[in-house]
Amino acid sequence: MTSSFLFLSYSILLCLVCYQTVAWGPVDPTRHFVSLPLNQSNFVIQRPYDVPEDQRYSFVDGVHKLWVFETDKPHTPTSQTGPRTEIRINGHDYNSGVWQFEGYGYIPEGTSGVCIMQVFGARPHATTLMLLVENGTLSYYGRQVLVPCIYGRWFRLNVIHDVDTSTVKVYVDGILKIEAPGRGGTFHYFKCGVYSGKGRSYYMESRWKGIKVLKKCSR
Repeated sequence: MTSSFLFLSYSILLCLVCYQTVAWGPVDPTRHFVSLPLNQSNFVIQRPYDVPEDQRYSFVDGVHKLWVFETDKPHTPTSQTGPRTEIRINGHDYNSGVWQFEGYGYIPEGTSGVCIMQVFGARPHATTLMLLVENGTLSYYGRQVLVPCIYGRWFRLNVIHDVDTSTVKVYVDGILKIEAPGRGGTFHYFKCGVYSGKGRSYYMESRWKGIKVLKKCSR
């Protein structure tokens, strides 16, 4: 085998490795998006209706901590849904365009059977996106695993909803994990926190920081 052939083979391999790094490495999902004004007044805390807010939510040193118990009441006396403590982002509802949620999340070990983030609004369903944590696995509606173990570390979450093309993309730590079809609906908004579901643990908690709402720039 000649040295020139070996050099050529090495060059091709190096190019393939470089291409894979560029193609599959982390990206910045916020590129070409504009961050919209957002402050504490935009965060509506949905919690069990019979307990004070500070018994299920805190905001300390820039970290939103939300927790709920399996035995808690729903967020309104008439609701038939499970217990929740969620941030409902107010003031940035939308019905067209390309919108993005960004936040850094943390799920303590033991939290399970819970939705940690939603794109609310769909037809005939209630949501366009639900990200679930079950026994440490982050999934899309419990159907497709996005991250096999999400416990005990901060992760960057970016969710992009293109209403006009009816698509949703989910990035974790800059890696595209899924591109899913939209689910219709005439208005949408973002939520994060803990919303209990099937097989829920007794105690459920998530923490969030650096929450942003972004909109794609017009061209």
